[in-house]
Amino acid sequence: MPSPRSFASRGIRVATSAALILGPQIGLPAAEARTRSASLPATVTSISATDKQEGAKAHPELLAEFGGAMSGTTASYVEQVGKNIAIQSGLSRARDDFTVTLLNSSVNNAFAIPGGYVYVTRQLASLMNSEAELAAVLGHEVGHVAARHSNKRQKAATRNSVIGVLGTILSGVLLGDSSLGRLGQEVFSQGSQLLTLQYSRAHEIESDNLGISYLGKAGYDPRAMSTVLESLARQNVLEAQLRGTNNQVPEWASTHPDPASRVRDARNRAGASASATTNRDLFLSRISGLTSGDDPRQGVIDGRNFVHPELRLSFQIPDGFYMVNGTRAVSIAGQSGKAQFAGGTYNGDLDAYVRAGFAAVAGNQQQIAPQEIKRFSINGLPVAYGIARVTSNNQQVDVMVFAYEFARDKAYHFVTLAPARQTGMFSPMLNSMRRVSATEAGQVKPRRLSVVTVARGDTVQSLAARMAYSDAPLERFLVLNGLASSAVLRLGDKVKLVTY
Repeated sequence: MPSPRSFASRGIRVATSAALILGPQIGLPAAEARTRSASLPATVTSISATDKQEGAKAHPELLAEFGGAMSGTTASYVEQVGKNIAIQSGLSRARDDFTVTLLNSSVNNAFAIPGGYVYVTRQLASLMNSEAELAAVLGHEVGHVAARHSNKRQKAATRNSVIGVLGTILSGVLLGDSSLGRLGQEVFSQGSQLLTLQYSRAHEIESDNLGISYLGKAGYDPRAMSTVLESLARQNVLEAQLRGTNNQVPEWASTHPDPASRVRDARNRAGASASATTNRDLFLSRISGLTSGDDPRQGVIDGRNFVHPELRLSFQIPDGFYMVNGTRAVSIAGQSGKAQFAGGTYNGDLDAYVRAGFAAVAGNQQQIAPQEIKRFSINGLPVAYGIARVTSNNQQVDVMVFAYEFARDKAYHFVTLAPARQTGMFSPMLNSMRRVSATEAGQVKPRRLSVVTVARGDTVQSLAARMAYSDAPLERFLVLNGLASSAVLRLGDKVKLVTY
């Protein structure tokens, strides 16, 4: 959440992808390879002028949604690998027809849009362990475009657009949906969590098949698809355990096909190839130094605390809740309630700011307004809030907009959703909002990915102890490096650490 944003987001409706791919080829008997090749979906063989135009229009909006494009050596390397795998799709033999972007986002995500635009976040890149895995991820996304899955999904999105924004938000609360992006996607455009769930199981499997075929054509080890899927599945499980909940954020590897079955299928379909490359050492050298987790310029989550050193504010979420930090908002979720924290355009009238918040939640579908707006102060900050009760699926839900004035032209707010008369669950969070001193802001440091060489005497346990986390450092180390709990490190091995 790098800066205040207006209540009404752009509501991007481009169809992006964020799942994985299974396909055959290398190491298979010729007859079996021909059979599996024949089972690949029919794909388009060019990038149309219309797709180029629409992609070019959506590209800057997507950059804004996902933290912006990164530059430098790592970004150039990702671009090179992405273009190399993209031309295997047959969409174009010209590398310059593809735009491959490394995004400054702490969410594990990758996607592509028609027009030759392919994206991967730095967080997902950090989870990978070889160039072949990077190629697998990007190839999968290109596969969705080549198979025109996004066109089919776009039609569904158009049909669904008649559903009110409020109905979408409320269904998430009432139905126990853990997809954080549902909370005001049109309002706050958290986006990355929701965009990963739009393809069908059949589309994911088709794109899996295409992705593995691209790996084979490019000379990569096709087994990289199964290993990166396994890392993603393990990361989702770990994150769920750290939150103390079985409800997982629906990220990239956990889309429709069961992650375990996708890993198994990808491994079986890939076969084996002793000569295929992974380029592990090169890859690790290129991603070393990447920011891991939150960029302090977008605010940092540390356990239950959120601090934004540039906006000079901090708050703490209640027990039993967890946060996901996005470029436009911080999403907060618990078992029975959800919230988001964001900024908006402010002209000095806090009451009007709150009413604008309700109007944004409602969108164009219906009106929501509080019966009254109450004023007081918290930790020296002027506060205004209102509550509106709405009915959805025969259940009553309270929508609250709770705003703080930080300056005459600067305000921030929470939007909370809870069952009727239960907004008190958010009181500890609302009361915890405070200003951050310059000294405290200066102490907020980013975590970074480091690649180290295993020295004599190093063990999994000793290296894990160097991780910049107080919770589950061993488990984080194992997942980050794709290692089993029984792994024994060898002298000279290269492994990843997250350090300050």
